[in-house]
Amino acid sequence: MSVALFPLACRAALLLAACCAGIGSSVAQVPTPAQQQLRELDRDLVEINTTDSAGSCTVAAEAMQKRLLAGGIPASDIRIIVPPGAPKKGNLVARHRGTGAKKPILLLGHLDVAEARREDWVRDPFTLIEEGGYFYARGATDDKSMVAIFLDNLIRYRREGWRPARDIIVAATCDEEIIPSKFNCVEYLLGNHRALIDAEFALNEGAGSLLDAAGKPVRMGIQAGEKMFQTYTLETTDPGGHSAMPRKDNAIAHMAARLARLGAHDWPFKLSETTRAYFERIKVSMVGAPTPSPAPPLTREIMAPVEQVSAQMWPGVPLVPTLLVAATDSRFLNSAGIPAYGLSGMFRDPDGGGVHGLNERLRVQSLYEGHEFLYRVVKLYAGGH
Repeated sequence: MSVALFPLACRAALLLAACCAGIGSSVAQVPTPAQQQLRELDRDLVEINTTDSAGSCTVAAEAMQKRLLAGGIPASDIRIIVPPGAPKKGNLVARHRGTGAKKPILLLGHLDVAEARREDWVRDPFTLIEEGGYFYARGATDDKSMVAIFLDNLIRYRREGWRPARDIIVAATCDEEIIPSKFNCVEYLLGNHRALIDAEFALNEGAGSLLDAAGKPVRMGIQAGEKMFQTYTLETTDPGGHSAMPRKDNAIAHMAARLARLGAHDWPFKLSETTRAYFERIKVSMVGAPTPSPAPPLTREIMAPVEQVSAQMWPGVPLVPTLLVAATDSRFLNSAGIPAYGLSGMFRDPDGGGVHGLNERLRVQSLYEGHEFLYRVVKLYAGGH
């Protein structure tokens, strides 16, 4: 718990200013003790290389385990799971125990990051650098900041002595960035250690909360479903022959013609319940009925806490259901019967902040606001006292 340096009323005012000031503000703010603690945890995590080529998720998981132990989480409630044959693909699973009146909530984030080479970046991608109101680093947005928030809030809940109605599980996993992966660790945990992460529902990355070019919040997002993908291998054959006397109807020519036809094809447009709700919300109309499988349902139990906290922190900013055009580990949870929602409360610039590209960044204020947003939302979801 942070040291009480100010009278209660003054401290509350400072917290409100830090959490609810306009996102677009360019005035540097001194972090509160809670924000400073988050920043240090985020820095420790970001500065551990967890790329597939040169890094280790296991090292990151062990470092976060030490943070949790120092924060008062019992050793019996922290597990590091390393898949056989994959010593660098370790995962961290931690639990804050509740009364058991309700089934747990799972807070999911991934430790691994996309590749980054120092010579390509303006700044060292594995050093957390604050500059011009942004944090720059590989993983600043995808997805180490969210992992840091979940872990830091777990420590906050423990230090407050809060006992929720349901257990709160944080899983920090590996190999989300690799498709296909021999060691995707959400899939591995579901298949081999499901009891550790089994939950009524899960919160994960994926929802984009959007700023306009001037830094003004446009919409708050909650992701309910993902655009799935399928990889195909195309193959053509012919009788063959000597390349000095090529056949006009050779396999390469056939393949090129078929790829051209594929590229010119317009796929049919379909609306799911989630994408229909997205367009309805843009028109300022109510979200409809829960979405069917495989997309998770947008029930009032899920939406109401998000609406409440979002309205407190960003009055007038619409909450919009979204369908992610990429893929996250939520697809494994949804397929296994654990509804997973993308929700972060961290607003991003219109250009995406360099996710998977060069000079990845996240607004400093977005990190701190996401920290407070998820702290409040998870408390509402978990109940208790």
